[in-house]
Amino acid sequence: MRRAFALLRVQRMRVKPFRCPLCGPSLLIQLDTNEIAIRCARCGATPIAMSIASVLRSHVPGLHAAAVYELSARGPLHRFLRHQAASLVSSQYIAGEAPGSEVGGVRVEDVQCLTFPSASFDVCTSTEVFEHVPNDRRAFTEMLRVLRPGGVLLFTVPLALDANTLERAAIVDGALVHLLPPEYHRDPAAGQSKILAFRDYGVDIVKRLDEAGFSQAGIVKPAGASWFGFQRPVVLARKQPI
Repeated sequence: MRRAFALLRVQRMRVKPFRCPLCGPSLLIQLDTNEIAIRCARCGATPIAMSIASVLRSHVPGLHAAAVYELSARGPLHRFLRHQAASLVSSQYIAGEAPGSEVGGVRVEDVQCLTFPSASFDVCTSTEVFEHVPNDRRAFTEMLRVLRPGGVLLFTVPLALDANTLERAAIVDGALVHLLPPEYHRDPAAGQSKILAFRDYGVDIVKRLDEAGFSQAGIVKPAGASWFGFQRPVVLARKQPI
């Protein structure tokens, strides 16, 4: 919320009562005309977290009994899952640190080579992660591996619904190669640091998940109204039940 208030433009500020998908009755605050400046007054969620929480509520009715893995160790979605799921394991990618280790009480994982046993979780979630993963196809395969039969993967990424995925960078023979001018996104886990985007996703992300072995994959629009005009499509993929 501190960062959101730093973006405050008084002439653009709007407030209205609403029901937050994460924390219930609250106020929706718009501090400026961009997605990051729209927040729930109680939990601090943006339309990104609200979108994935809305789809979790509508498409994962057994969340209260689920073992969940979240690819973040902080933030409104993490707090929501900690209270709603039967159990929650979270992690953060920290360059130079060994997967499976702990740094400052936070588990370190690389989604391209997770250290969890197979079939560990019922639900896996993430927000704005896979566009920053060099080999996202390997990452999707790893998410499938750690899911139990019938388990579900839900996540958000910047997603163009009228285009296919555009690769921006790649690792070739161990070296970073820029295919397009580099684009960086803010990394909430690293303060003001920026993180490279390896691709701009399009609707063919569903095909990538199919190729990784998921039995069902699609793009889901959160039910109900948007939040001051902002709403994110959520990618949902299920593992084949036994």
